[in-house]
Formats: sequence, C-alpha cells, structure tokens
Amino acid sequence: MGTTATTRRQLAGRVAMHLGFFAFLMLLWWGVTAAGWVRQLYLPSPGSVWDAFVQANTDHPLSEGSERMVRGEQNHYMWEHLLASLRRIGTGVALAVVVGIPFGLLLATTWLGRLLEPYLHFLRSLPPLAYIGLLIVWFGIGDSSKVWLLFLAAFPPIAMATISGVRAIREDQVNAVRSLGASRLQTLTHVSLPATLPEVLTGIRIATGFAWTTVVAAEISNGLPGIGGLAYLAGTQLNSALVIACIVVIGVAAILLDLALKGLENVLVPWRGKA
Repeated sequence: MGTTATTRRQLAGRVAMHLGFFAFLMLLWWGVTAAGWVRQLYLPSPGSVWDAFVQANTDHPLSEGSERMVRGEQNHYMWEHLLASLRRIGTGVALAVVVGIPFGLLLATTWLGRLLEPYLHFLRSLPPLAYIGLLIVWFGIGDSSKVWLLFLAAFPPIAMATISGVRAIREDQVNAVRSLGASRLQTLTHVSLPATLPEVLTGIRIATGFAWTTVVAAEISNGLPGIGGLAYLAGTQLNSALVIACIVVIGVAAILLDLALKGLENVLVPWRGKA
C-alpha cells in the first residue's frame, strides 16, 4: 500500500511539474507577443493561434461581413486534414511492416545480407526530400507518391530492427529446438520471430516517427486534405497562426500515436526488460 501511495505521489508531482512548466511557457509566449517584442507575422500570440485552430474546425464567413460560409480550411476541417495524413501514414507504415519484416529476416538468415545490407544503409541515410521529385515523376502527384515516400521513410528502420533482433538471438536457443527435431520453419516461427518481436516493435515505433517527420514533405504537392499540406499552404500564405496550430496538432498526434504503440508493445511483449 505504501509503495502504491508513493508511486501515485511521484506521478502527481511529475504531472504538476509538467503542467507548471507548460503554464510558464504559455505565459512567456503571451508576454513576448503582448509586449510587441516580436512581430505577429513571425510569432503570433497564443490567442491568434487558438482562433486559427477554432476557425479551422468550424464553419465561418468567407470574409468579414460576407454571408457566404466556408468549411474549416480549404473546405475541410482540421481533423479531416489530420485523418487524411494518418491514413497515408498508416498505409505507408503498414506496407513497410509487410515488406520490411520478411526482408529483414531474409537478410539476417541468408547470404543475401552480405550483399544487400549496404544498400539498406544507403536508403536509410537518404533524406526524403532527396527523392520526392522522382516519386512524383514515377507515380504522379496523387496519393501514390505520398504513400511511397512514407513507405521509404519507414522501411529501413523496420528492416534493420528485424535484422538486429535476429542476430541478437542466442545460438544455444536455436540449437536446442533444432536438436529436438524442429524444422527451419518451426525454428523461425517458434524461436526467431518471438525473440525478434521486441526489436521489431521498437523499429515500428521509430519508423512511425520517421513517417511523421516526413508528412509535410510528402504533402507539399497536392497534399490537401492533409495536415502537412495545410501547414505548407498556410506558410506560403504567411498565415503563421495556422502554421503553428498545424504544428501543435501534428506534435500532439505524434505523441498520442507513439503512446498507443508503446502500449501495444507492453501488451505484446510484457516480458521485455524483466528477464
């Protein structure tokens, strides 16, 4: 009981500390903009950012005094822009999982690893903007080029995490099941995959983070609806308040998605860190 109460007090203390620091940052932000130390174009006030967020999620007049109503921003609410980006990221990461895990297993267990692993490192080192133009040439400016870009951002971390997980398996584990008559496929499904799962899940979390950092680049061209495309368009229109609102939404969504993946990891590999 004492341990539980102590843990709760520690958790409450951390929450209070973070809330206090967040309130300090908001007050500092408000003070800087209220004093006029920075132009609104470069740093809009918290109130302006909130107004941009509300406007992006409601119907509002096209202009002051106009009777014509418009829907959110670019005819979509901000949550619709976010869902469009999440759908693209989900598709790209899912494809990376489907391709990356078998590819990593193949490279880690066969001679192909010595041949192809340097190319995997080469792909990992490339920034997404290096090949966005080529993907547009190949697949057009629709969703296909965006999904492929997100796939290429997520694929290397997943494949490399799989390779690392397989190579970390103790040889005596494999020899033990092989001595009991297990086939190569049974060894893979009953030993290699379960032992590799923690590394793979970590790779998926990292890959999802890479996909998030790539979403604005992916949605630069014809990226609406899309939260990255909306942020880019708002920047070209010098609408700094909307840009910051988009950045906040992207950041909060990324944190929540990472927490969800971390929770899934705790469910699927509860033994991690306890052995």
